[in-house]
Amino acid sequence: MTEAAAASETADVPRRRGSAVFAALIGAGAGVAVAASWGACATAVGALAGALLLGAVDVLARAQQRPDEIPALWSRIAMSAAVAAPCGWALGALGANSLLVGVITGGVAGLLGIRPHKVVLGPLVGAALGWAMAGVPAAIVAAVAVAAFRVLSALLFRDPQVSLLAERVDPARLPFVVPLAARTRYVGTGYVADLATELRGDYRPDTPDVGIVASLDELTGPGFDPAGVDPLVREFYEHTTRFTLDIEPRWRTWVRPGYLLYRNLVARPLGQANVPMNQRETQRGVRSRIDTVSRDGTITVRGWIRSFADTDEPIYVGVYTTYRHDGRGYVSVGFPLPQASFTATLEPQARPGGGLILTSRSKLDQPGHYLSLVDPRDGRLTTAAVHGFAEDLDVYTQDGQLRAEHAFRVFGLPFLVLHYRMHRKPSR
Repeated sequence: MTEAAAASETADVPRRRGSAVFAALIGAGAGVAVAASWGACATAVGALAGALLLGAVDVLARAQQRPDEIPALWSRIAMSAAVAAPCGWALGALGANSLLVGVITGGVAGLLGIRPHKVVLGPLVGAALGWAMAGVPAAIVAAVAVAAFRVLSALLFRDPQVSLLAERVDPARLPFVVPLAARTRYVGTGYVADLATELRGDYRPDTPDVGIVASLDELTGPGFDPAGVDPLVREFYEHTTRFTLDIEPRWRTWVRPGYLLYRNLVARPLGQANVPMNQRETQRGVRSRIDTVSRDGTITVRGWIRSFADTDEPIYVGVYTTYRHDGRGYVSVGFPLPQASFTATLEPQARPGGGLILTSRSKLDQPGHYLSLVDPRDGRLTTAAVHGFAEDLDVYTQDGQLRAEHAFRVFGLPFLVLHYRMHRKPSR
């Protein structure tokens, strides 16, 4: 073992010890919930047994865990069941019968799985087990329902939707991640100004005649030749601020209730990813601008900010970058979050007629979506790949007019298409 590896192993000991203690506490709570109806002595035994069992599960799982991997599935299922047990006990104490406990706990587990198929599967599994376990203590019903759902989900949905790529690594190791986070709980339209202060760069708001990329030539590669791009499409990418945007969002019906909840509870308070719900909202007007940060006269940060024209309420705040890897160029867009960043890395593809498609759906190893936690002390990244999310941005000309369609999918299901019409601003 090298000295660096030995030092890393030594530094990891307190974290593993803390993880085992936390697991033991969860296990103790589960044991209390399961044995609560059998008297004080049984409750004490249950707490001790639960603590020892789940603590041992965590120790074993961490011992088998490899670098940049999450703990084994079986240990995560055990933890889920242990967390569910006290919840089931609480539902039972409120008067819920076994069937209702199963439906609720299975439903919550399904919702946490996010995938629409799991959202449906969770309450069905919970209902079946709740009905079959009539008269069984509610804590046991909840634990069994959640564990059964997790096992069945693992068997039915084998493709991982999220996977850990790296834990506390230098950003240079992950060129497909834009490692820029928000230092406050609100991102908002002033993000680039705050970033300029942090980077000690020259900030310029609403920079004139600038694009989200410096040059499409940076994207040259085996599958893309910028020479074939329509001049108007090239102009849009390299001089984005010459154009105004009209947006028409088209949401799939099934996603509307969930998005409405997300928008009001997350997007608006966060000041990020606040997509209009319908065309009526977009009639308020959309302001598009690029704020930049420069050093020594060279632009180092391009923040494309889209907001509602009447209030400047943010819609999207994205930092656009390009980079090259193995002879290919890619576009990476970082959406800053509090102490985190969500990055979309897209492969350029030629479109018939001179258009340009940027897509995350690729057989190459760089494109995709990545959620990163950014350590505020040293900037190191802990990054997960979000395989279940995909997007395609198709920019083209139609009858001499610029058009774009930005399509999004989750777990293979299309849920949103943003239709753009770009118009050249009148000359001043």
